[in-house]
Amino acid sequence: MAPVNQSVVTMFILQRFVDDPRVQDVLFCLFFALFVAAIAGNGLIIATIHSSPNLHTPMYFFLVNLALMDVICTVTVLPKVLQSLVAENSISYGGCLTQMFVFSWVLGSELLLFSAMAYDRYLAICRPLHYGTLMSGRVCVALATFVWFTGAFNSLVLTCLMLPLSFCGPNLITHFFCEIPSVLILSCSPTFINDIMTVIADMFLTGLNFLLTMTSYGFIISSILRIRSAEGKKRAFSTCSAHLVVVTLYYSTVLYTYVRPALGTAGFLDKLIAVLYTTVTPSLNPLIYTLRNKEFKTSFKKLISLLRTLSLEMNSKSSG
Repeated sequence: MAPVNQSVVTMFILQRFVDDPRVQDVLFCLFFALFVAAIAGNGLIIATIHSSPNLHTPMYFFLVNLALMDVICTVTVLPKVLQSLVAENSISYGGCLTQMFVFSWVLGSELLLFSAMAYDRYLAICRPLHYGTLMSGRVCVALATFVWFTGAFNSLVLTCLMLPLSFCGPNLITHFFCEIPSVLILSCSPTFINDIMTVIADMFLTGLNFLLTMTSYGFIISSILRIRSAEGKKRAFSTCSAHLVVVTLYYSTVLYTYVRPALGTAGFLDKLIAVLYTTVTPSLNPLIYTLRNKEFKTSFKKLISLLRTLSLEMNSKSSG
């Protein structure tokens, strides 16, 4: 006979980030600013690349996918964080599972995408003569499809493993969103399989992909050091340094969260670490990837100029 879900908890309470009202006001303004920055910044990246034919290259194709993932991550987590700073923040059992699934999907996909981006940079720098063939449009689409599908499958498995668990109280999640480790500790059922599968998935998505990414960059750095001209070295490093910074920050925080020795705890330090990969990184990615990119900045200025021209034309027609 199939196991029956014996859950009696139908509503979870997400713990506030802090209890001090004055600190809550400051954090609300900070998180709201990060929310706007993440949505606007990543939205502008997508719009700029979409409207600029010269940016229709593999590197920018993957950057669009990254921006889209950051937008989904932001709208999945931050609204509930903002709500928790002004009122009691409750979430239904189904809503918690939905948030868990979407967040885990985006998280896993982003980790895989970093490997694809590193592979793209490896081919561009280490095998430039074969780059057009090895990283064709069809290959890019295939890689992106694999990234999104694998992330979704991994998230579906981990979320479905939550369904047979019983939640009979307490219902306070000691975190600011529904993340698998913080929800598992509330279960009245044994969670051994969930714990093992979570660690295995994280070691595959985080550990293996981090190894692949670092291996790619090992070859990249070795190739760059063999470039004789200082200008050539500078240009090659500039295309990779931003990605390397983001990858290091993202992988280290995610690995800490899911493979910490006390898997069931979610203290204040855990919340700070989670803020880095759920809030800060999606907000900073647009700056990190585009601040030193002359090609992107030129296209962005053209887009702003075009939008300004269209706005003036619309105003003149409405006034006429």
